[in-house]
Amino acid sequence: MLDISILREHKNEIILALSKRGLDAKALVDQVIEADQRRRSLQAELDQNLAKANTLAKEIGQLYSSGKTEQAQGLKDETSKLKAENKNLQAQLNQAVEDLQTLRYNIPNVPHQLVPNGQSEEDNLEVFQSGKIPDLQEDALPHWELASKYNLINFDLGNKISGAGFPVYTGKGARLQRALIHYFLDQNTAVGYEEVQVPHLVNEASGFGTGQLPDKEGQMYHVGADNLYLIPTAEVPVTNLYRDVMLSHEQLPISNTGYTPCFRREAGSYGAHVRGLNRLHQFDKVEIVRLEHPDRSYDALDEMVDHVKTLLEALELPYRVLRLCGGDLGFTSALTYDFEVYSTAQKRWLEVSSVSNFESFQSTRLKLRFKDKDGRKKWVHTLNGSALALPRVLAALLENNQTDRGIHIPKALVPYTGFELID
Repeated sequence: MLDISILREHKNEIILALSKRGLDAKALVDQVIEADQRRRSLQAELDQNLAKANTLAKEIGQLYSSGKTEQAQGLKDETSKLKAENKNLQAQLNQAVEDLQTLRYNIPNVPHQLVPNGQSEEDNLEVFQSGKIPDLQEDALPHWELASKYNLINFDLGNKISGAGFPVYTGKGARLQRALIHYFLDQNTAVGYEEVQVPHLVNEASGFGTGQLPDKEGQMYHVGADNLYLIPTAEVPVTNLYRDVMLSHEQLPISNTGYTPCFRREAGSYGAHVRGLNRLHQFDKVEIVRLEHPDRSYDALDEMVDHVKTLLEALELPYRVLRLCGGDLGFTSALTYDFEVYSTAQKRWLEVSSVSNFESFQSTRLKLRFKDKDGRKKWVHTLNGSALALPRVLAALLENNQTDRGIHIPKALVPYTGFELID
């Protein structure tokens, strides 16, 4: 959510920047500024009335002390009118605050100057590529057939238990899944991320805090009786650990990592491009989250990107990094880098991570601030990234490492799996 003072002071620059998203934001920004002006006007009127009521209360006390009962009673009548007026003003102010907040929720984050122009994923800019795409035998299989052949994943059982998009991992498939989770957590903690275990359901305030609500409400599973949401990513509970917190500049940066299952409805997609592990309703992911001083959040973003690179290189997977264009940029993000691994059997790139800087967009929702060296209160910058999402990493590992002898396990994972070959 954009800071109101920044929106007022840099209105034209923000409207221009938001046009990168294909959004004509002028009318909405004007509405927000007008709503804020109404809120400020009502607040000023209420404050003036409250000050007047306080003055009258003192005068009434003095009149009673002086025995001037009749004059005191006259002022009490005036005070009663003021109270009724203030009650009405307070109701108007409460509504104005609510209206302003609702309008602010509709404005996406301002894209960073590095965000490319463009309206769809075809316009994303490739900024890095690494690894050699392997040459597979002519009868190479996609991962869903490999999973069946080697008894690694049972999609039918998952469908029976829950429905499509809820796989059951078995045998070495389950062991490989667990190995990836442990490997990612170990690598993240080794470079300074503190591991946390967090709830898998969150309340409405948490969803609003990180921007999943109201923007992605239809993509989340909702537990109606308790008004809780199954998390779409560990970003939500991990970042909300710091909601309504005032930090000192000495506490920054804060770096966390955590493993959680993720739940996403992902309705309406069919076909080979979402078959198998390509798109799931439940999947495992290891997340990294950072809270940074605004002066160094983009250095932190580069560090996070470099870290995810090391994970993929250790897994010996060919991958590329894309800088998302304005039209493909997430609602809350100022700048995002997507990582994609190449699936040789499917002959396509698969997204396995997004690493984003949200600047102060989430912290204004979270009321997450810090006191700088000069004592001034400032908004923290929040960042997060997948390190990594498991399903498509697993799909690429199975497909790219298949041979006539079986599926080879990358050396980095062998200490975690306990086996070098799936046969």
